[in-house]
Amino acid sequence: MMSFLDILVISIYFIIISCLGYYYSKRQKNSKDFFKGGERIPSWAAGLSLFGTALSPITFMAIPAKTYSTDWSYFLLNISVFLAIPLVVNLFIPFYRKENIKTAYEYLEIRFNLVIRLIGSGCFILYQIGRMGVVLFLPSIALNLVTDMNIFVCISLMGGISLIYTLMGGIEAVIWTDVVQVFILMSGVTLSLIMIVSNTDGGLIGILESAQLEKKFNAFDLTLSYKEPTVWVMLLGGFFVNLTTYGTDHTMVQRYLVTPNQEMAKTSVWIGALLTIPSTLIFFFVGTALFVFYKMNPVALHTNFITNDAIFPWYIVTQLPKGISGILIAAIFAAAMSSLSSSMNAGAASFSEDIYGRFNLGKNGIDLKTARWATFCIGSLGILFAFFMASYDIKSLWDEFNKILGLIFGSLGGVFLLGLITEKANSKGVLVGILISFFTQIFISNSQAVHLLLYAACGVISCFVSGYIASHFFTTNNEA
Repeated sequence: MMSFLDILVISIYFIIISCLGYYYSKRQKNSKDFFKGGERIPSWAAGLSLFGTALSPITFMAIPAKTYSTDWSYFLLNISVFLAIPLVVNLFIPFYRKENIKTAYEYLEIRFNLVIRLIGSGCFILYQIGRMGVVLFLPSIALNLVTDMNIFVCISLMGGISLIYTLMGGIEAVIWTDVVQVFILMSGVTLSLIMIVSNTDGGLIGILESAQLEKKFNAFDLTLSYKEPTVWVMLLGGFFVNLTTYGTDHTMVQRYLVTPNQEMAKTSVWIGALLTIPSTLIFFFVGTALFVFYKMNPVALHTNFITNDAIFPWYIVTQLPKGISGILIAAIFAAAMSSLSSSMNAGAASFSEDIYGRFNLGKNGIDLKTARWATFCIGSLGILFAFFMASYDIKSLWDEFNKILGLIFGSLGGVFLLGLITEKANSKGVLVGILISFFTQIFISNSQAVHLLLYAACGVISCFVSGYIASHFFTTNNEA
């Protein structure tokens, strides 16, 4: 159970985040402020927000769990972001800023037609609702296992407070709370790593020697296999996952639109990417250090401990001093809430601009009231989906998350590339590409022909190739 001091620390965190939302609510005059921050966000803050948005509980908890139970095979997956960033910076961002788009999917209508835009926006909104469910459920189930905190209370706290400050302060509140949350999160995990090392016999040297004997640092499996987490799977799969995420996911694209100019947007992407290096090293080493600690102290694992996904929270609650464990639990909340608020605001932006505004459903266009109602509805659906997920036993949320990402965003990555780097591609051909990509991914998923991290790659490639070929059989209808 958490102590009074831990609860106090967590309460202070929630109060600070809520106050930031209230402060930035005073600067929200219209929907442009709410969704683009008036284009007054500095590049360093946008970069930290990009980093925080990507750094969900899936990173905070599932990566240490993976390295605790296996090795560093997934290390190159995180580092592969640097393969995709040059393409994002030099191809996607210049076009987005030049066209002054409001959402990533507005581009799809500019290049193809309204149907393609609606497909992209619809998939994005549904994905964000599902993503919020995963992001809320993962830390809630783990905290329930190690603290007995009710799952629905955890979901309500994280989801409710994220929704409140996002409703009040819009994207500015989201970004500046991300900055605070990244600081809390990285300070917390660094502090925990120091504590693990200091509490393990032999310290850092002891951990390194023991982990080396157990082959826990294996990160370069050069086997020519696409069904195992080999180097080839990590690099190829990681490239396409990051390309679709950084290039077409509006939670990321939105950060490119909030800075005063294009160069600052590019700088923000590099800041976010560079932060993945130290964070990846820290999170991976936490899992390895935990393995050595519990190997040396097997009685520290309670007999009721049933899942490796909760190994990091278990250490936080059972081994860290009162107050310190509260900081780490606040860091888990921060990891979830930075991703949640981004999904809420970006999902609302997509609905408001791509559907509500596009069809002129409001008499006064997209005003601030409409933007907030859209945020409330999408955020509430995400929270309800988390409640729904709480009744199901999901073996590995890390795997499920990547599976969903590949199935939904795989084809969209192909669509954007067809528009940006080919002249021949047209809307009818792209529709064929989307359908073929979808069925290709379903087949691959059911047959397990490749590792799940390659789903996105298969989706992008099948959509691009089939869409390009199919476009040759249709007239362009004056499309660019």
